[in-house]
Amino acid sequence: MTEAAQASGHAAQVGAAVATVFRNRELRRVELAFAGFNCAEWGVWIAILVYAYGQGGATTAGLVALAQLLPAGLFAPFAATLADRRSAARILVLGYAAQAVAMAATAAALFASAPPLVIYALAAVAATAITVTRPTQAALTPALARTPRELTATNVVSGLVESTSVLAAPALVGVLLAVGSPAVAVAAMAAFALAAVVLAAGLPGRAPIGSGEDSPLADALAAFRLLARDPESRVLVALLGLQYVAIGALDVLFVVLAIGVLDLGGSGAGYLNAAFGAGGVAGIAVTAALIDGKRLAGPLIAAVGLWSAAFAVIGLRPSAVGAFLLLGAAGAARSLFDVAGRTLLQRTAQTEALARVFGVLEALSMAGLAAGSLLAPALIGLGGARAAFLGVGAVLPAAAVVFGRRLARIDRRATIPVVEIALLRSLPMFGALGSVELEGLARSLEPVSVVGGTTIIRAGEIGDRFYMVGDGEVEVSAPGVDAKLGRGQGFGEIALLKDVARTATVVACTDALLYALAKAPFLAAVTGSAESARLAERMVDERLAEHASPPSARSAS
Repeated sequence: MTEAAQASGHAAQVGAAVATVFRNRELRRVELAFAGFNCAEWGVWIAILVYAYGQGGATTAGLVALAQLLPAGLFAPFAATLADRRSAARILVLGYAAQAVAMAATAAALFASAPPLVIYALAAVAATAITVTRPTQAALTPALARTPRELTATNVVSGLVESTSVLAAPALVGVLLAVGSPAVAVAAMAAFALAAVVLAAGLPGRAPIGSGEDSPLADALAAFRLLARDPESRVLVALLGLQYVAIGALDVLFVVLAIGVLDLGGSGAGYLNAAFGAGGVAGIAVTAALIDGKRLAGPLIAAVGLWSAAFAVIGLRPSAVGAFLLLGAAGAARSLFDVAGRTLLQRTAQTEALARVFGVLEALSMAGLAAGSLLAPALIGLGGARAAFLGVGAVLPAAAVVFGRRLARIDRRATIPVVEIALLRSLPMFGALGSVELEGLARSLEPVSVVGGTTIIRAGEIGDRFYMVGDGEVEVSAPGVDAKLGRGQGFGEIALLKDVARTATVVACTDALLYALAKAPFLAAVTGSAESARLAERMVDERLAEHASPPSARSAS
């Protein structure tokens, strides 16, 4: 295959991933809000570092980065528990709102020429609010995705959004710093955060998993205990967290390289960061191939190799043109590494604590950024900017050497059906089940695709399966009942629980994706839990009552 044909194929894969996600209205809104969030996050970060560099050079920039990251890292595990204790969709909106307010306050302080310490404190509040987003979104998207392929496509699009934002936001900040000031740049980023609030408002989401009886501290500590017992998730969290040591160092090195080595001025830091983002966008073309891939360890190792080579060349022969090209290559490697690693973690971690596991990752990310922001000045002091780039390039290869063999083993075993579990959890009678029972039940589900007009079950037939609607719409017809069911609703339980013939006929109104559960595992799951049995019995009683009353919008057979 020629290079042109390969590029065309990669572009088609990216287009297919975007189309897959954007056909789902809720996922489309999640990703557009995520784009606003990413622009705000990166833009404010760069603007504050440039401001800090102007106040006291690289050391001050590193210390200011640390001052923002430490409270964010400490808060991240607690922020992640919110998505398990409350509606994940609501927490996502509240997190975006907090970010918008904190960024607007930071911009106001900059415009007013407030003391630097006040500005740094407000920026730290904004950075702390940012830690809510990624863990909450990681827990929410499996509940919004309709198929496992759609979930993987969502991860790819999220990577595209992040990489595009890393390109667009720094470039925009570079322009705003050139024609305006850090205050103007931060104000513009606050507007992006506000747009995220508007886009995320009203999203549906799963019911809370946690009971809320434990304290936030107990929930946060439970996530660390979970990782202590789960070596596979622990390795992935550690590996993904280590990349942020390098990224934290880069945030300082971009400023030093632009101003101190290449004489590009303060706006050059934004442009170098944009080059890193541009590479990330290009890398998504390769990352899109992961949608249909079952193995992810190979792409992870390849990304590490490209990352190391790019920074080694920058360290040995720095030049303006070379820096832009090589930072693009490093950005591509980072996109591939991050999307593959996060997808593998979603496949591996226990779904009942998914938000908290990603919260621990967020905390480690902040700690890594902080460590990197301190590492960069130290490396510069020891050997100059060139030695610093060589050191940054060695971080991920060192991690790959330590974790490589275990990573391959994890890759072979990572098969948790997160989309199916999220769908089961949306039904009250299954929501009471524990994670082990839900995972076993999810593995028993059989996907069934039907075209519009197909009769799925007919009144009077013997019932042998329960159905859940994963996508599309079905119509239920019975005496006194004429209703439509959509995603997250089920039918067929009456015949199984009461051991009677089907009480209604169900026809597909549109092309639909159903998940069928055979009678034996259905009864074992429902009757094996007192709470599930109670909820199922109540559902059956309500639906039998509907059959004897006027039509209801929530009927099933």
